[in-house]
Amino acid sequence: QEQLLESGGGLVQAGGSLRLSCAASGIIGTINTMGWYRQFAGKQRELVAVVTSGGTTNYADHVKGRFTISRDNAKNTIYLEMNSLRPEDTAVYYCNAHAYVFPRYIEVWGQGTLVTVSS
Repeated sequence: QEQLLESGGGLVQAGGSLRLSCAASGIIGTINTMGWYRQFAGKQRELVAVVTSGGTTNYADHVKGRFTISRDNAKNTIYLEMNSLRPEDTAVYYCNAHAYVFPRYIEVWGQGTLVTVSS
């Protein structure tokens, strides 16, 4: 069973930092792009940052310069270092992975981790 296990969410004051982790397991194949998305209450899920297997990254404009995504391919794990957090960053953060598991491409989502930034 393909799974993504997230950790690291919690409560932090504005201006503070948090680090999220996401470990993939049960994916018997090649993991391509992995990333983080977030969902505000009553809103659609939106991109935060993604990283390819080769290390190329892409960020949403509203987190550029504050968030950093990184990846450890040996551990099938990605991280999201979040600095200078703002109350508007409060959301449920989801890990996502695209992989090739013969004979098909799959997409896997984590269960989500809540990040709350107090003012």
